[in-house]
Amino acid sequence: MKIFITKFSALLFILFYAISIEAQEFQGKAYYFSKTPMELGRWGAKMSEQQKKQVEARLKNRLEKTYVLTFNKQESMYKEDEKLDAISGATDSWGKNFTPGNQYKNIKTNTFIQNQEFYGKKFLVKDSLQPIDWKMGSETKTIGKYTCFKATALLLKSQLSWYSFSWGQLRNNTANSNDENNNSKVEMVEVEAWYTLQIPISQGPGEYWGLPGLILEVSEGNTTILCSKIVMNPKEKANIKVPEKGENVTRKEYKEIITKKMTEFRENRGRRRRQ
Repeated sequence: MKIFITKFSALLFILFYAISIEAQEFQGKAYYFSKTPMELGRWGAKMSEQQKKQVEARLKNRLEKTYVLTFNKQESMYKEDEKLDAISGATDSWGKNFTPGNQYKNIKTNTFIQNQEFYGKKFLVKDSLQPIDWKMGSETKTIGKYTCFKATALLLKSQLSWYSFSWGQLRNNTANSNDENNNSKVEMVEVEAWYTLQIPISQGPGEYWGLPGLILEVSEGNTTILCSKIVMNPKEKANIKVPEKGENVTRKEYKEIITKKMTEFRENRGRRRRQ
């Protein structure tokens, strides 16, 4: 009984704190970092430990990333904090073609806008926010000074990687489209998120949103994005600007464009080899 009262009192404190925040105009910045373990598959089994370390150093910019989410009650801007390559001292220009650009979300207007650049051409991906059917639980944990609640969802894998490309995915899509008796299941991925009611905004990193508090941690597959710092009402107010430059396309249209272009690259390379 005593434990129940303690938990109930803590929840009441969080709710009253959230209401007081909601009653005032506020802005904040949340700093995130993501980490994905290196997977070398059968190729890795043939490598020495020194070779694996060298590859990991080369891929560090793709496996470990940092981001900043600037937010107010309705809007947010999510940007990657680009790093220099640990070996060459340059940015990862090739990988940048298949990584998410600056991302704007507006929960009031249900608007999603993301800058993308593909081999020098700029696109402005405009779409609706992708709906997420969150299942909210009662499990809690503390991240920094914030009490967080757990939520889970089952999403289409393509819903989270529309800006990327892989030859394996292209081969699978081609095989499925050519198979008249195709009974293969659509690839799904389970997402686990932790959000705090102490910052009552429906925002989060990347495609994630739709919970009654700011998402501080999210895990999808073998990638985890974790908030390392939050600055509320900074002295220097940041102006969240809606991205405007680039050819207007939807997520689906952008995916079709890069898939077609990469297929053309491969076919052209094949013709040159045969000449």
